[in-house]
This record gives sequence, C-alpha cells and structure tokens, in this order.
Amino acid sequence: MKRKIKTLFFLLIFFAYILVTTSNYSIKTSNSKAAFSSANKNIIYLTFDDGPSSIVTNNILDVLKEQNVKATFFIIGNNVKGSEDVLKRIYKEGHSIGLHTYSHQYKQIYSSENSFIEEMIKTSEEINRVIGIKPNIIRFPYGSNCYLNNDFLVKLHNNNFKVYDWNASISDGTKPYSSPEEFAKEAIARGSGIPYIVFLMHCNNINVNTSKALPQIIQHYKKLGYEFRTITNNTPEFYWRPSK
Repeated sequence: MKRKIKTLFFLLIFFAYILVTTSNYSIKTSNSKAAFSSANKNIIYLTFDDGPSSIVTNNILDVLKEQNVKATFFIIGNNVKGSEDVLKRIYKEGHSIGLHTYSHQYKQIYSSENSFIEEMIKTSEEINRVIGIKPNIIRFPYGSNCYLNNDFLVKLHNNNFKVYDWNASISDGTKPYSSPEEFAKEAIARGSGIPYIVFLMHCNNINVNTSKALPQIIQHYKKLGYEFRTITNNTPEFYWRPSK
C-alpha cells in the first residue's frame, strides 16, 4: 500500500513538472480560436528576416512569384538604403512587410525598452519614405522569449505594434552556408504535424542556399494542403508567453 502511494506521489510530481515546463515555452496567440480554426485548414506563414538584400531577397521573390505564394518580410531599417527597389518590389508583388529593428545590433536594441521601440519607429519611417506605408507588425531579433514581459507588451501595444515570433524554422540564421538539401530536410521535419505554422527563414545576401531550398519547401507544404498566408494587422499576434 505504501509503495502504491509513493508511486502515485512521484507520478503527480512528474506530471506537474511537465505542465509547468511546457507552459513556459508555449506559443501564445491573442486569439487562438481564430488562429487555429479557419475551416480546419492547415495554415502556413512563410516569413523572412533581415532583408532587403540586393541578391537573395530578389531570388526569393522570384521563387515566390513562380510558386504563386505570398510571404511576410521583416525588414531591417538600415538595409533599406541602396535596396529601395527591392523593398518596392516586395510591396508591389503583394507581400506583407514588418519591422525587425533598424540596426539589428544586440546591445543597442536591448539596452532599454525605449531604445527597442525607437528602432522600430525609425524602421517604420524609413519604409514609409520608400513605399508610403508605416508597418506596425514587428519581430524581435532572436525572438521575444528573453525580452518580452507583460509591461513591455502593453508599451508595445500603446505604440500600435503587434508581435510575431515563430514556431518552426531552418538554421539559416546561424548556419547560412548549410546545403539547400539540409535546409529542405529541416523545413520538412520542423513543420511536421503542426497545423498552424509561422515559419522563420532569412533573406540577407549570405542566405543564397535558403533561396535554393525554397522551391522544395513550398512544394512540400503545398502537397500537404497548407494554405499560404501573409501576416497582416488582422492576423492574431503570435509570441512566446511573456514573463510577468
């Protein structure tokens, strides 16, 4: 009898641990029912960080056009100058545009919440200079997990910003020179079994192999019946659970 009670006790502790650790890393949407319903369709958002770049972003745009797929580009403000034509092309071809800070310099961006917000505002103004719109969808460099808390989220919302992390990705941000075949394998594996995917990739000029892997990635999710969407103001926010 004592052994059964002891076993039951340890099982309860184990399940409590699983519940707590899982909740800390779960993705939170501002309207999960809206995000996951949509007539039981599988949905995927292809997102590209770190552009615009003169070569790779254009290559990715070529693939998206060939595949008749729209995507979302999170722009670094400092990369706009000299790549205005690329930014204009993103906009004219019907893709969505978001903010990914102005400098992408870790110490500068995260020196304070105000510094972070100023970088986003500066990027929005730079985009407005070129195409006449001020985007308000944002992505934290390296993700929001270590930086977002409830007070900061309120401050972002007060500045009309909406936050979007991701729940699947390839390793092109840290290992950009991996082969296209490796990236395709990652994309297939990391999105497996997920009905609602916000997929992170990169489009800087070092990400040549990302553009080469993209056709196979798109074709894979098309065969699985996924609907490709862009992130807009109407898309429920998608971020890691903020700290208190």
